[in-house]
Amino acid sequence: MIHASRFLRGALFADTVFSGIAAIGFTFGAGAFAALFNLPEALLRESGLFLIAYTALVGWLASRTTVRKPLVLLVVVGNAAWTVGSIALLFSGATSPNLAGQVMVVAQAIATGVFAELQYVGLRKSGNAVAV
Repeated sequence: MIHASRFLRGALFADTVFSGIAAIGFTFGAGAFAALFNLPEALLRESGLFLIAYTALVGWLASRTTVRKPLVLLVVVGNAAWTVGSIALLFSGATSPNLAGQVMVVAQAIATGVFAELQYVGLRKSGNAVAV
């Protein structure tokens, strides 16, 4: 366990808000977003359902003054993987999003990458171990 710095908790909280909004939108508005972005409805809905669980984990971590370092690292690595996966999706040919869809995928990939970086910096600022 480590003491979570204010910076780390803030980065986790911001990720919670962003991911929570995306979770609600993609889960309950998958059909509308699929038409708007020319992306598969199932991809958007399943992403939204995943983000519900992810938001719960990150929100829980953000609410703690002490956290398990491996859990925070999991979030950082997960965000980095989501960023890479999002860009890879555009180049894979598996989907054919329209311009709005491409902009949305790139924008959320950038935001997720920023969260990964902020959380990593916050983790480095949280160095002190706590005896359990």
